[in-house]
Amino acid sequence: MSEIAVKIEKVSMNFNLEREQTTSFKEYIINLLKKKTTEYNNFCALNDVSFDITKGDSFAIVGGNGSGKSTLLKIISGIYSPTKGKVIVNGTIAPLIELGTGFDMELTAKENVYLNGAVLGYSKKFMMSKFEEIIDFAEINDFVDVPLKNFSSGMVARLGFSIATLVTPEILIVDEILSVGDQSFQEKCEKRMSEMTSNGATLILVSHSIEQVRKVCDNAVWLNKGNIMAIGSAEQVCNLYADNVYHLGSDTNEP
Repeated sequence: MSEIAVKIEKVSMNFNLEREQTTSFKEYIINLLKKKTTEYNNFCALNDVSFDITKGDSFAIVGGNGSGKSTLLKIISGIYSPTKGKVIVNGTIAPLIELGTGFDMELTAKENVYLNGAVLGYSKKFMMSKFEEIIDFAEINDFVDVPLKNFSSGMVARLGFSIATLVTPEILIVDEILSVGDQSFQEKCEKRMSEMTSNGATLILVSHSIEQVRKVCDNAVWLNKGNIMAIGSAEQVCNLYADNVYHLGSDTNEP
């Protein structure tokens, strides 16, 4: 029986969304005196979600905007705590969830390599030995002394991916950020992700590109409005999701 890398048990996630009811300062003061300034709406991002991801699997989470994909990744990464249920993670995680995470945009690319390496627990000596490899893979050789605030989103994504995959992690989480890169770099990242899973890493990928999911992942789950619609092989889930999008005439866009 395969070992479990991530176990998700009956996970639900609710957010309180504030909606201002005031349209003027005078109205705000009146409502404040009445102790009625805001209205709270409960939004369910995930609803009783359960599934397992086995070690060494390349697993995708697909679904339209607002379906709960990124929320689930942040719960797995430990950024959020679920409202209900629990997530058990067996292994260290290298998350690539948001552009710029772990970077100081005022510092140069070179300075950020060492900063991000320290955040990930690597020594400066180790990062120095891998510096050229990181820069070469990220394809930013001419920009090592340029502050990241002057980088395009694609350049930031390339640098982040290069550092995060410098050493094969036990669990790599990638959320859409590769979509900002060009096609050739995406293909290079896909090759590296495949190599890592071949070496025993577990990949959890969120992507709007069904073709990328088909190429990179073996298994997948389809989320819609925080609910599981299908789970199984990547090919089967992608086909079901694509059929659903086709019949609706557009992608599923939840609030």
